[in-house]
Amino acid sequence: MIGPGRPLFVLFGSSIVQFSYSNEGWGAILAHAYARKADIILRGYAGWNSRRALEVLDKVFPKDAAVQPSLVIVYFGGNDSIKPHPSGLGPHVPLPEYVENMKKIAMHLKGLSENTHVMFLSTPPVNEEQILETIGICGRTNEGSLIYSEACLKLCQEVDIKCIDLWTAIQQRDDWKTVCFKDGIHLSSEGSKIVGEEILKALAEEPSLCWRSLPTEFDEDSVYDPVGEEGKNINISNL
Repeated sequence: MIGPGRPLFVLFGSSIVQFSYSNEGWGAILAHAYARKADIILRGYAGWNSRRALEVLDKVFPKDAAVQPSLVIVYFGGNDSIKPHPSGLGPHVPLPEYVENMKKIAMHLKGLSENTHVMFLSTPPVNEEQILETIGICGRTNEGSLIYSEACLKLCQEVDIKCIDLWTAIQQRDDWKTVCFKDGIHLSSEGSKIVGEEILKALAEEPSLCWRSLPTEFDEDSVYDPVGEEGKNINISNL
């Protein structure tokens, strides 16, 4: 731990989380918004599905930790939705198991502390044509993404967890297919901008998590602040 203590926001998920700090990603957007207010901690694992996430849940979020996160943002579903391989190998997770895995993740996180908030991100859309051009056949379809997105949204309603509907939010842009992805799956800076805006909009509804309401660390006036034209120090902490 590095003091003074700040609220901890943890991003937990697959590649969309792991890559969220690159290419002006949504993780970087959150880190910028919460600079000097909260620590954004990345726990992203490219290629993972909900089954593998469940296997490490106690290690990533131990219930006996001295400090528990104020917020956990969770994304799994894209890899789960990949069509099953004939060999039985690969990341595909059947829909009923996916829902049950996500429910177990939700219940574990909600039980960390009474002050821990949980937010899920639903499976975003994909550009199937772009996937074929850049990656090749991978078993991802927009129809499959919708099915897993809707299942996640329904689960979150049942367990009273906020869920961002990425499948719908990204497709609000008429040009989403050409600007929101790097390869048809992973987000471009424009795609991440949508995700970041949707998350910040949702967090603004919770005063204890909104970046505007959280205190800025070491924001008191100081003789070391820049001096203005009138010969007085200007506190730039909150600019």
